[in-house]
Amino acid sequence: MKRPGVWQTVGVAGGVVGAAATGVAVGAAARKRREIASARRRLATQMSEGASEPGVLPPGEASSVTADDGVRLSCEEIDLSDGPDDAPVLTVVLVHGFALDRRTWHFQRRSLAELVDPAVRLVLYDQRSHGRSERAPRESCTIEQLGRDLDAVIRALAPEGPLVLVGHSMGGMTLMALAEHRPELFTERVLGVALVSTSAGEVASAGLQGALLSRHNPLTRGVGLLARLQPRLVDVVRGVAGDLIWAITRSFAYGDRSVAPWLVDLVDTMISSNAVDALTDFVDTVGTHDRVAALPALAGCELLVAAGEADRVIPFSHSERLAAELPDAVLVRFPGVGHLPMLEQPATMDEALVGLLQRSAARIVAEPTTGRARPRRFRRRA
Repeated sequence: MKRPGVWQTVGVAGGVVGAAATGVAVGAAARKRREIASARRRLATQMSEGASEPGVLPPGEASSVTADDGVRLSCEEIDLSDGPDDAPVLTVVLVHGFALDRRTWHFQRRSLAELVDPAVRLVLYDQRSHGRSERAPRESCTIEQLGRDLDAVIRALAPEGPLVLVGHSMGGMTLMALAEHRPELFTERVLGVALVSTSAGEVASAGLQGALLSRHNPLTRGVGLLARLQPRLVDVVRGVAGDLIWAITRSFAYGDRSVAPWLVDLVDTMISSNAVDALTDFVDTVGTHDRVAALPALAGCELLVAAGEADRVIPFSHSERLAAELPDAVLVRFPGVGHLPMLEQPATMDEALVGLLQRSAARIVAEPTTGRARPRRFRRRA
């Protein structure tokens, strides 16, 4: 029996919206909604300490970058380093996945920004048509364009100095597209790459063709068309089916069903802040994503491949294939964890990322004449 495909998460949610919009199974949905709402309140009562507290985030400097086709990308920079002016600082660019936004990195924006060994500067942004970034034309919603968007962000906000790139899910695919577009960047400046819960291709083999959100499915086309013609109606339906979608989100985003409710709320909020038809614009590009050929461009970097073994969105086997294609990569497994290890197991994720940053920082040496820090390239191990 095949495991659910990469977009079955949103596909199931799309099915809920479609069914509700046409008045199908309203009574059953109402009963189920009451059950979920009750369980949700019960969990919120039980989780009163620890991970249930969001905490105060370090301040960031908001900015925007204009992509090469004119789309505005909402960005944020965090720099808490207070070391010597000549001390090398790694710029870490965090790239989120499909239907989410830069809040995906809730825990990492604190833990990484406060590092002193090595000191880092964070750059976060929302992908086009996601979060606070501008809605993009449908034809531009491709992984190839996302790679070019990342290039634009780097050129604008990190034009020089060593880089570490971290991508989750579609964000990891974005890094591969950048490597395909500008392989020289990974030779000259990128010292480390983290691929979190992502895939290099064959996403359809995990069941994409049968996913409800596939463009080949008439329900998907109907929901997308309805969202364009009657966006207020879709918003109403989303509100009515809110608890059902919340339960679906918990099931597909996390492996632990007792995860703190506010973490489910966070993902639910990110998804619901995006327009339904904006999300359907990306379905085709994910289904045809195949960038195994781009992976050799990453091979000279320090590499981390990490994923949850209970990931129902992109099965762990995709990370195993990445590790096989990149044999020098450190492969980190998260037993029982779903699609969002950076939220579900932040301490373990942070430990893996800090290890990557430290290995990357070890590649920085000083220019003998100027004293400036520059990347030092290592050969791949035999």
